[in-house]
Amino acid sequence: MSDNDVKTDSKYSVFAVFKTFLFLGLTSFGGPVAHLGYFRKELVEKQQWVSESQYAQLLSICQFIPGPASSQLGFALGLIRAGWSGALAAFVAFTFPSIILLILFAWLLPLLSGDIGVAIIHGLKLVAAVVVADAVWGMFKKLCPDLPRRIITLVVIIILLLLDSVWALWAVIILGGVLGGTFCRQSSTEPVSEIKVTYSQRFGFVLLTVFFVLLLGLIGISHNGGIVQVMQIFYQAGALVFGGGHVVLPLLQESVVTTGLVSNQDFLAGYGASQAIPGPMFAFSAYLGVLMSGGIEQNMILVAFVALTFMFLPGFLLVAAVLPLWQGISNNKTTLNVIAGVNAAVVGLLITVLYDPILITGLTSLFDVLAMVVGILMLNRWQLSPLLVIVWCLITSAMHLLI
Repeated sequence: MSDNDVKTDSKYSVFAVFKTFLFLGLTSFGGPVAHLGYFRKELVEKQQWVSESQYAQLLSICQFIPGPASSQLGFALGLIRAGWSGALAAFVAFTFPSIILLILFAWLLPLLSGDIGVAIIHGLKLVAAVVVADAVWGMFKKLCPDLPRRIITLVVIIILLLLDSVWALWAVIILGGVLGGTFCRQSSTEPVSEIKVTYSQRFGFVLLTVFFVLLLGLIGISHNGGIVQVMQIFYQAGALVFGGGHVVLPLLQESVVTTGLVSNQDFLAGYGASQAIPGPMFAFSAYLGVLMSGGIEQNMILVAFVALTFMFLPGFLLVAAVLPLWQGISNNKTTLNVIAGVNAAVVGLLITVLYDPILITGLTSLFDVLAMVVGILMLNRWQLSPLLVIVWCLITSAMHLLI
C-alpha cells in the first residue's frame, strides 16, 4: 500500500474510532509490545488508517518520549484519524475495560484474606516476576547491543543499589541521556512519509509548555495529602517513565509504598493483576487510586479518576506536542544518541526493579524459582499466550500452598 492510498479523510466518525479501540481494549492481551502488533494488524493492514512508514514513525515517536508507548500510539492514531475527539475516543475505549477490571480487583482485595486469596495474590506476584524478567531480557538485547550502552546500564544499576530514593530514579534517567549524548553513536534514518496533523508547530510548543508547567508546578505545590498528592504522584510518574508500563513500577513503588499509602503486598498483587487483563498497564493507576482513597466509598471513583488522568496526561501532552515538530528533529543525530542513553538507563532501572521488590518479595522458595523459569520459557522460548502463563502461575501457587 502506498502513502497516497492511506485513508486520511477527516470526516471519519469518532464513533468508528471508539468502536475500533474498544475491540482492541477487550482483546489486546500480552502487554505493551503485544499491543503494537495488534494495532499494526488492525489499523495498518486491515483498516489502512496509516501507511507502514507512518506507523513506524509514530511508533518511534512513542518510544522516544516518556509515557505508555502503546496508549500514546493509540492516542496519536485516533488524533490523526478523527482529530482531538478521535484521540480522546481512542484512549477511553482502549483503557476502559482494564480500568473496570482493576477497580473490581481493588474492591475485592479485602476479601482475599483466606488461603485461596493468599494463593491468588502470590500467583499474581509470580506473574509480575515472569513478565518483568522477560521484558528485561528483551529490552537488554534490543536496547543495549554495544559496550557503551551496557556500561550505562551497569552504572545505573550500581547507583540505584546504593541510593534508595525517588530522586535517584530521575537522576539516572538524566544521566543516561547525558552519557548517551556523549558516548553513543546512532545513525539517523530519513522518514519515508510525512505525518500530518491539523494544528501548527506553535500549538505543539504550547502543549510542551503546558507539560513542563504542570510538572514543575505540581512539584512546587505543598500539600497535606488528598487529591493534590494524588496529582503529584501520578503526573510525575507518567512524566518520567521511559520504556512503558514496566518501568513505572519503581517510581510508583517509591511514591505509594514507601510513604505507606499502599502496602507492598497489595501493590505487587495489583501489578500482577494488570498483567492478566487486556489493555494498557498504566490502568494500574486506577487500582492504586482506589486503594489510596482510604476505603471511603464516595471518594474511590474520584481518586481513581484523578490518578488515571494524571498518569496518562503527561504522555499524551508530549506525543501531541511532538507530532508537528517531528519532521525537524527525527534526523538529528544528537537526539538519537541521547535517546539511546536513556533507553540503556531504563534497562538498568528495570534490572534493579526485578531484583527489588519483585524477586525479593515474589519468590519465597525454590518451587517459586522453578515456576518462574517455566513461565519465562512459556513466554520466550515456546511463544505461548500470556493467558497460559497467568494460569500456570496461579496453579503453581495453589499447589505450593497445598503442599
